[in-house]
Amino acid sequence: MPARTHTRTHRPSADAVEVRLPWWAVTLPALAFAALLLLIVEPGQAHADTGAPVIGRLVERILALLAV
Repeated sequence: MPARTHTRTHRPSADAVEVRLPWWAVTLPALAFAALLLLIVEPGQAHADTGAPVIGRLVERILALLAV
């Protein structure tokens, strides 16, 4: 006859709060912050461009950044 195994149930105390976040809940805001910080740090490269479509250049820039 197999012996019984006792499983412990973790019960936090009444005033303790346990928070579990998925990996993307920390990573995505950190990446957004880093991207905005880079935009603020290097404003000298910003210029108005009226010739090319904005959405197309934005997609090209995102693809270039992801390809690195």
